[in-house]
Parts: sequence; C-alpha cells; structure tokens
Amino acid sequence: MFSGKISDTGYIFIFDKPTRIDLHMFFVFFPIDVLFLDETKKVIEIKKNFKPFTFYFSKHKAKFVIELPQNTISKSNTELNDSLEF
Repeated sequence: MFSGKISDTGYIFIFDKPTRIDLHMFFVFFPIDVLFLDETKKVIEIKKNFKPFTFYFSKHKAKFVIELPQNTISKSNTELNDSLEF
C-alpha cells in the first residue's frame, strides 16, 4: 500500500491452509494482476487488472496468492490449471 508501483517480480502470500481470500485495493494507486494457487501451486483463479479502491472475493480456496504488475498474466500467457514453480 502507498507504493508507486509493484516490484517487477511481484509478491507471494502463503496461507496456513487453503482459504477464500478477500482482497482490497485501498491505498493502492495502480492496477495489478493476481493469481490464486492451490496447495500444489496450480493456478485455480485469475484476476487481471485489479483496479485501485476495489474489492475482490476469491471464488475458490487458495493456499498461495501472487500479486503481479499489471498485464503480467497476459504477457506470460498464464492460464487456469497451469502449474507454477517458486
């Protein structure tokens, strides 16, 4: 929050157990992309162009959330069911 941009590599959030994730973009002044991953690091949900001062409620339970610079998902051709490594 209160940042001018997200880092080029993004942020990974790890939860103790899979849960529905509620995100908000209060005090974030630029759009981002968000990936939701299950326990096996498979993409289970995608939110592109998450705009400032909005909310998003995940439809699925996720173990990992990755916040990325806007358009990263499209540029990388990331799709549902892709497996990621980190």
